[in-house]
Amino acid sequence: MKGETRLISALVIVSGFLSYFFIITFQLTESPPLPSTFQITWSSEYKINGQKLRGFVKTETGEKLYVVYTFSSEEEKSFYETTSLTGRTYQVQGELIAPPTPAHSYAFSMEKYLISKGARGIFEVSSWTFIEEKKSIRSFLAKQRHSMKKHIETTFPESLVAEAQALLIGLQDQVDHELQRAYQKLGITHIFAISGLHVALISWLFFEGLLRIGVRKEMATLVLLIILPIYGVIAGGAPSVWRAVSVVELIMLMRYARWRISIDDALAISFICFVLLEPGVIYQIGFQLSYLATASLVYSGVILRLSTNWLIRSFLVTFVCQLLVYPILLHHFYEISISSFLANIIFVPLFSFVILPFNIAMFVITIISMPVAKALFDVYEPLRVWLTKFILYLQELPFQLWSPGKPAIWLICVALISVLAGFYFIEIKQYGKFAVVMFIPALCIHLSPMLFNETKLTFLNVGQGDCTVIELPFRRAVYVIDSGGLLRFEQDVWKTPDSPYEVGRQVVVPFLKGKGIRDIDIFIATHADADHVEGAEEILQEINMHEIHLTPGSMDKPVMRDLLMEAKKQKVPVKEKMQGTAWRIGKTSFHYLWPRDTLYEGNDDSIVLYMQQGSFRALLTGDLEEHGEQELIHLYNKQLADMTLLKAGHHGSKTSSIEPFVELLRPELTIFSAGLNNRYRHPHDEVVERFTSRNLSILTTGIDGTIEVRIRENSWSMQKEKELVQ
Repeated sequence: MKGETRLISALVIVSGFLSYFFIITFQLTESPPLPSTFQITWSSEYKINGQKLRGFVKTETGEKLYVVYTFSSEEEKSFYETTSLTGRTYQVQGELIAPPTPAHSYAFSMEKYLISKGARGIFEVSSWTFIEEKKSIRSFLAKQRHSMKKHIETTFPESLVAEAQALLIGLQDQVDHELQRAYQKLGITHIFAISGLHVALISWLFFEGLLRIGVRKEMATLVLLIILPIYGVIAGGAPSVWRAVSVVELIMLMRYARWRISIDDALAISFICFVLLEPGVIYQIGFQLSYLATASLVYSGVILRLSTNWLIRSFLVTFVCQLLVYPILLHHFYEISISSFLANIIFVPLFSFVILPFNIAMFVITIISMPVAKALFDVYEPLRVWLTKFILYLQELPFQLWSPGKPAIWLICVALISVLAGFYFIEIKQYGKFAVVMFIPALCIHLSPMLFNETKLTFLNVGQGDCTVIELPFRRAVYVIDSGGLLRFEQDVWKTPDSPYEVGRQVVVPFLKGKGIRDIDIFIATHADADHVEGAEEILQEINMHEIHLTPGSMDKPVMRDLLMEAKKQKVPVKEKMQGTAWRIGKTSFHYLWPRDTLYEGNDDSIVLYMQQGSFRALLTGDLEEHGEQELIHLYNKQLADMTLLKAGHHGSKTSSIEPFVELLRPELTIFSAGLNNRYRHPHDEVVERFTSRNLSILTTGIDGTIEVRIRENSWSMQKEKELVQ
């Protein structure tokens, strides 16, 4: 026993030194420039979406790159969809580009993603030539996985394809977004991720199957040692898969060598080896959650033995896992599912012992006999469709998510410590102390986003569009003006992405949730343009809105249809607003200065919001152009003089921010909401010149990123995205 302990200790020490030298030698060494042409070999991590092929490759020198290639024709795309790329080598030309800057500190960061994958950067291929297909066990298995994917697509009913691919080979590309969101709300997304339970089931099936046909136990163990890594590759090689495979392999190998090793030691060695082989994996969410959840079960034997009832024990398993990972979930996703504590009791056994085995069996049957498979699908598919409808119904129930925002690091550490303390108190059966140590950090996390005494105006970087978020002190009210959106142009069907980019869902919602904003008091749609309201419906699906304000006459515009339908579904009042509407909360007052009539004619009928707090005055003008600005000058004149902040009209177009308007307002800060290198060249040079010639400060969201203005008493300050605290 002492010898084994010393061996494990030596492994830990050696691994630590190896990790240190790796970081010193490789991570801190600047990579040499890429040659003009070089060879790349595709890994199994790639995806085709619309006209783009994206994925990871290895260069001749062993560097990892994230490659982007644009198909030139539908035929070319079709070829790559039907061919496994893994192991294929190309001579390429192109350009190494910098990862795009995240829209804000809560948005997806491509740079961090590349680090987690150990990739040097993004390489855009301009041209390539096929060289050869390298033969290896990995490329062979990747081909088998690709064949399995195609087999499922051609033999399974369309409604069952996405689930079968996710459960059998770890591909989630075709999972419907609405259904995926339902799984997230119920806290059961992990049932689609191949994990320890899948590996255990596959191991049991192979092992018992071999024993039944007369194979000796020792030989069956040896076969299993070979099969498990093969399954790990075919299943997609996610961290949860390799964690389970490596732990099982390690325990079996040690037994083969007549060494005893505990499950926690095996888990620790698996962790160390994983980090040594791919150091960036430590940043991957799946890796963190997989090891944390497993550790929670390994060290919670006393808690899990508190009941012999299978139902209560199932609840305790979910309870222990969810409790330990909740601070990490909040750090990455800014919300957690409350209903998961109950939903997992139902859905984990259902998927693990019914749906997964059925999919495995059906995959085999579709190879043996399609008539038999079709007969079974005819019975199973209606039941599975009913289950999907039931899941979608459940996710509609209220109060399923706790969305406190992204906690500060120190709060996450406190929460983790409180969970460990809570487990201790459960073990010694002091449930009152458990409740206290759990409740206090959770309450601090819940209240912390509201503990500020300044007014915040955030101009979100939503590309070529507008979105402004106003937060009053102590979160007394939140107003969102416009939602961003995309102007979508007609294009060939084959070029259309399967999962199109959605500004509302992928930029605005993460910002609101990251800030812990659970309710929007008023959503203001300044006018009916796609780049201002196309993302509004996506926000409404995720964040509660108490009221929606529209400019008069804009309701019947096609771009408003989705928002109005969702508002009707959720019973959110929609009101047309115009000049004269005003309200005040605390020291902050708001006035609609425009429009004056109910005839909607486009940009010049944008809602114009005037905001004042002490000496700070802001004018937010939507897409107001020359005519509207002239009318404002005529109506308000000196009331608009010497403005503190102007959100310039129409993204800085030549038809807005006219000379008399700029001269009258002379704002201390002007913000243009415009995309980086946008096709309209907003803000226009002439418009920029009108401000800079008067020594007036300007910022553009596309260049400067998300901009936050804070107002406190009679002073105000501004921070650009790069200066904001991460």
